[in-house]
Amino acid sequence: MFGYEEISLHLTYPAIYFIIAIILIGSYSYYVYRFTIPSVSKSKKIILVALRTLALVTILFIFFEPILSFTKKIIFEPVNLIFVDNSRSITIDDGTDRINDVKDIVENFLSNPISANDEINLFGDQVIKLSEDSLNKLDFQDPVTNISHVISSIKRDEKNYSTITLITDGVITSGSNSIYAASNLNLPIFTIGIGDTTQIIDVSVKRVLANNLLYAETPTTIEATIQNNGLSNRYVYISLYEDNILIEQKNIELSSSGIQNELFTYVPKTSGEKKLTVTISKLNDEFTSANNRKVFYINVLSNKVRVLVIAGSPSPDLTFIKNALRREDSFTVKSLTQISKDRFVEEGSMAFIDSADIFFLIGFPSFNTPQDVITKIVKRIGDDRIPYFITISNGTDINKLSLIQADLPFSIRSTYQGFREVQPQVFDDQKNNPIIQNNSTNIVEAWNDLPPIYQPSYDFLPKPESKVIAKVKVNNVVLNSPLILSRSFSSKRSIAVLGVNIWKWKLQTVRKKDNLFDKFILNSVKWLNASDTDKRVSIKSIKRNYSLGEIVEFTAQVYDEAINPVSDAEVKLNITSANDNYELDLQSIGNGLYEGQIRINDKDDYKFTGSVTLEGELIGRDNGRFNVGELDIEMINPRMDFEFLNLLANETNGEFAFADDYEKLINKIRSINEKTRKDKIITSDISLWSYEWLMAIVIFLFSLEWFLRKRAGML
Repeated sequence: MFGYEEISLHLTYPAIYFIIAIILIGSYSYYVYRFTIPSVSKSKKIILVALRTLALVTILFIFFEPILSFTKKIIFEPVNLIFVDNSRSITIDDGTDRINDVKDIVENFLSNPISANDEINLFGDQVIKLSEDSLNKLDFQDPVTNISHVISSIKRDEKNYSTITLITDGVITSGSNSIYAASNLNLPIFTIGIGDTTQIIDVSVKRVLANNLLYAETPTTIEATIQNNGLSNRYVYISLYEDNILIEQKNIELSSSGIQNELFTYVPKTSGEKKLTVTISKLNDEFTSANNRKVFYINVLSNKVRVLVIAGSPSPDLTFIKNALRREDSFTVKSLTQISKDRFVEEGSMAFIDSADIFFLIGFPSFNTPQDVITKIVKRIGDDRIPYFITISNGTDINKLSLIQADLPFSIRSTYQGFREVQPQVFDDQKNNPIIQNNSTNIVEAWNDLPPIYQPSYDFLPKPESKVIAKVKVNNVVLNSPLILSRSFSSKRSIAVLGVNIWKWKLQTVRKKDNLFDKFILNSVKWLNASDTDKRVSIKSIKRNYSLGEIVEFTAQVYDEAINPVSDAEVKLNITSANDNYELDLQSIGNGLYEGQIRINDKDDYKFTGSVTLEGELIGRDNGRFNVGELDIEMINPRMDFEFLNLLANETNGEFAFADDYEKLINKIRSINEKTRKDKIITSDISLWSYEWLMAIVIFLFSLEWFLRKRAGML
């Protein structure tokens, strides 16, 4: 009826009461108008009785709170989703005719749909719907294969999806494999593999291992893993390039095991970000040379880190720390040791305060430290953001130290006379902390076995931004008090050892042939010198290497001076290469985060410089670099990833088939579609008793009755 399965009326109270009430109301109305003064005609009596009865019944109707219900059945037909790989890897010539295989399968699905609601989509770097009149979109030119986009594009609440069919070589070049996300869809995924699964004759650079942070003029080792199939005992040249300049080249014999590691020695000459490339010469009978190179980037820091050790007085700690620092060739170490008021051991060393990159404050400042020296150091720490390492002893003047209170990783709540013997207690959550790494078999255990040192009887409290690396242990009882802390906040870094006589750690660990003490000091310098994580503006490219035509994505983070997110700034990028120049504005997505993207269709190395302004005032800048087109990641792996496609199908209760045998899947997909038709009952209710027009009807009926009574001259 009217397109509804059922229309019904519901009352709050039993309907029998309503019927009885209607009878009583009718009887009452008849009784009222049985005799009238003056007497009126029978027809007028009937009208008056009817009007009063209707008015009272309407009031009764409202009292029973009637609800009118409409019930409709909606049928959701099953939908089979088909996703077709449109990436460049389909153009690989591996003898299986990939392009025609894909086109034949797509045309078959278009001409013989599994259900009336088949949806065919192309995917690569994006997901695009395909129809019969838009087959020209199937051009196999997408720069990457991103299956995670396929999974995220499926919205379960929109339609009655029954199955997913994936037509691809399974080689993922962007995003994740999404097997977990796919299994959470609770939809069977049928995979049709395109390409050949056999191992081809090929040699490739599988991976490159290198430190991301290096020092200029300091040698480092770069390890390249070379993989070959069917080319063992052949000779190739393997080369390392910085930009386009050859650094080192070797003639190597390919291993019969199929995999080998080759080492390069690299000495960066200058600081900055370096683009390095490992290449293998092409052999005539290898399948492709697209995977014969690997591009990566490293950051090179200034070759000599200028460390100034400032001590309130001569001490064994001072000697041991200076000796540890001087063992590192990439450090320039100077010292400033106070021996009395206004006197320092090193004459003319005051100038080093202005040129130092890092301070080591050993029991400094002392009670005799001149005010002008403290003022210079406070200014450099506060205004110039110089990172520092500090130890605390009873000779440290707490009042003078309070001048850098805002930049200390700790605060002192109260002080007492004397010392207490304490040991460090490092917990497992700090075992990967770069500051405490060493050659011990068990790093945490090595730290926890160190001999006790002396700590002034102060009440130390870590600041909220600080990380407690080690707590205090007294007589094997761990106290909730810090011993070693680090802090990285507002582009400032600091490390504090809240004790004295840490030289004892060196003596014990030397006997065990551990390098704990020296590594602790050297790691501290490197961590302090790498202070770039808390800068106010950070702009990055999502990847360093993009395929030709792939979307280049950028993200940015912007903070104010108190490191609060800034979400209404203007973020502009200038992207340049030797031949091109682009400009891009990043859009705010809230909480100080910005994003933007651009498609670049020319091969080249690109540099970008970003500037951030707020109300016309510059907040900060950042820069970086990336490459477009040097590596065609779609052509690197010419083999179909059967293992992934088969696993994806099995994990989702689907099935895998090769391109020449995919028709066996059709009947299974059709059977699932026939069983997944869904009916949904939708019920809508109308609360009639709440409608104002019912009361308007009551008023109208009583008014009309009153009008007719007055016209008849009735009381």
